[in-house]
Amino acid sequence: MKIYNQTNFFKHTFCEFLQVDTFTFPENENYKSKSESIYFYTGEGVYRKSNHWGRVANCRWKLLAKKNYKNQQTVTGFAKWTEFYPINSTEKIFYIDVNFEEKTAKIQSNTANSTNYAFTFSDAQKKIKQIQHLFKDDKWVKYFNLEINELQNQIISKFVNSEKSLQEIKRNFK
Repeated sequence: MKIYNQTNFFKHTFCEFLQVDTFTFPENENYKSKSESIYFYTGEGVYRKSNHWGRVANCRWKLLAKKNYKNQQTVTGFAKWTEFYPINSTEKIFYIDVNFEEKTAKIQSNTANSTNYAFTFSDAQKKIKQIQHLFKDDKWVKYFNLEINELQNQIISKFVNSEKSLQEIKRNFK
């Protein structure tokens, strides 16, 4: 697996930064990007102060923010070098974490000893979009004889634990 540092972490990577409220950037010891984001590198990882997260140039950097965060707020986040992963890889190193109570799904990096079904970043992204649609649109439920929550749980669980298409799972479910 590729090792990331301050010279390559910004090249086609996925990472989840943890919001940090107590870090102060040292004067003249940081890097400022064209988009006004500020970076400070340590041996362990990188601090990033920015008002834009998610799709950042050719990267996908999420901010694991506190409840009161709003988009376009300037926030500082920290990520360890070991938490950066390649998004343009053909390696299956990501899984989908589904929260059925909150009706959300997100991409997570797979650890070596994980039992989660793994996907490439691209495949995981495609599945996330379909899962979000399943949670938002319930018209498809009328074709089945189960309560919506139970149906969503069963179908989505099968979907994130296989290579099967959503249509194939639905077809075999009837």
